Amino acid sequence: MEKNKSMQDYWRRNLRFLLILLSVWFVVSFGFGILLVDPLNAIQLGGFKLGFWFAQQGSIYAFVILIFVYVRWMNQLDKDFDVDEK
Repeated sequence: MEKNKSMQDYWRRNLRFLLILLSVWFVVSFGFGILLVDPLNAIQLGGFKLGFWFAQQGSIYAFVILIFVYVRWMNQLDKDFDVDEK
């Protein structure tokens, strides 16, 4: 029974991590790249409008960073629940 409860906690935290990271990705890609593109275009980044940059490059960079964050969080979660590879 205790192991089952522990695995439920593990997956609950895993899903919470996924929701947080997917929310950030949604805000960066859809929010900054589509919804807020006009206000962001008033700002220049390297000669390009910021809204355009988020739509073309920023969401990709954010996604790659989120992958590394997820790996780090999952490695820590695995250690916390003693299911890591040793």
